[in-house]
Amino acid sequence: MFLTTTENIPGKSYDIIGVAMGSTIQSKHLGKDIGAGLRNIVGGEVKAYVEMMDEARDIATQRMIQNAQQMGADAIVSLRYSTSAVMASAAEVMAYGTAVKFK
Repeated sequence: MFLTTTENIPGKSYDIIGVAMGSTIQSKHLGKDIGAGLRNIVGGEVKAYVEMMDEARDIATQRMIQNAQQMGADAIVSLRYSTSAVMASAAEVMAYGTAVKFK
């Protein structure tokens, strides 16, 4: 599956199939959350949350790709990510874009 954040794929013509989406909600266990709270006091990168968000983006992207494949898409253009906090220490990541079929 070809993914791009651009609106067009140079040299390719395609038909738009629809919107492809995938999402997940991730959280860290209490031990990592306490460590992150301590990091908040002294400053610096909170590696546990960086890992959590990386994992969440990967999961959301794979679910979006599966959704596009179910529609018969060859590619996803205008790929975007959205995040939101759904509760303390938990975040939703959504991946979405336009599913297209090459002509």
